[in-house]
Amino acid sequence: MVWKPHVTVAAIIERNHQFLLVEEHTSNGLAFNQPAGHLEPGESLFDAVQREVNEETAWQFTPEYIAAIQLWRKNPDMPSFLRVCFAGTCHSFQEEQALDEGIMATHWLARDEIAAKKNALRSPLVLTTIDQYLQGERHPLSLLKTFIDLE
Repeated sequence: MVWKPHVTVAAIIERNHQFLLVEEHTSNGLAFNQPAGHLEPGESLFDAVQREVNEETAWQFTPEYIAAIQLWRKNPDMPSFLRVCFAGTCHSFQEEQALDEGIMATHWLARDEIAAKKNALRSPLVLTTIDQYLQGERHPLSLLKTFIDLE
């Protein structure tokens, strides 16, 4: 058997000391998460995070930094995830755009409001990454390189 982690992307988007989160249906009920999702075949990490933010929030996202690259597994019986979390800004909100399947709503929440929802967070990485971001952790986008379909 070949082991491989699921590759995902996530976005930290801060505006006026609040962070954009999505409220989504999961197998464990409703949960709060950063806009996030899986890398699709042939897609760069930058394209993936921009697509996921747009599909889940109806905002256009401009990545400015890498906030974290994380390997996470809930427990030994669960899959592992390699998560690249970007920080950046959003613009060009499309109010009439339908949100991705499973997304119930979007919320702008302060860090303390997010911490108060600790038991409803999709994973502990949501708050961990926000705290790292607030502590000033920023890594240049140039850290990531894409080499797809090179001959």
